[in-house]
Amino acid sequence: MTSDAGPGSPPVVANDADIIARVVAGDTEAFSILVDRYGNRAARYATRMLGDRAEAEEAVQDTFVRAYRALSRCADRERFGHWLFSILINRCRTAGARSGRRARTFVRDEMALVAAAAPDAYDGVAWREEIGHALARLETSQREAFLLKHVEQLSYDEMAAITGAGISALKMRVKRATDQLRSLLHEAYSG
Repeated sequence: MTSDAGPGSPPVVANDADIIARVVAGDTEAFSILVDRYGNRAARYATRMLGDRAEAEEAVQDTFVRAYRALSRCADRERFGHWLFSILINRCRTAGARSGRRARTFVRDEMALVAAAAPDAYDGVAWREEIGHALARLETSQREAFLLKHVEQLSYDEMAAITGAGISALKMRVKRATDQLRSLLHEAYSG
């Protein structure tokens, strides 16, 4: 939310810690600022991880509900986004395991993957679909690490704090994911 700094002045944007303090003090409506701030990014990540728009929306909604309920326990309010993402990652892991048990396939909603694909230089639907298929074939931990590093553009330190995995393990997961994606995409377009 913004507040007016005076005539002709640019609006002042509240930081996460200030918004959390307002929510904890009883201004429950202020939480919508955090939802607006992080909702699209969370939805993009969840859709790419789960491959199903409905499951992704459920995971994101559950993440925000859990975050709201535990907001007073958020230790580093300046890093709310990282804390929220750690909740989201766990919700996606749970949803992915549940989905895998049900269908034994991770990606079911191809249109959700295409819609979640970031615009790229090739900007072709077929290319985005192929990337979606390749991502779906990655081991879950590799897909998670790849998305956090190359889509969400987090540092390895941030990734380690969010996932609980060691930096060397994350680097290996990203490398293996990159190698496998390169191989799968080469296979798709050279065959």
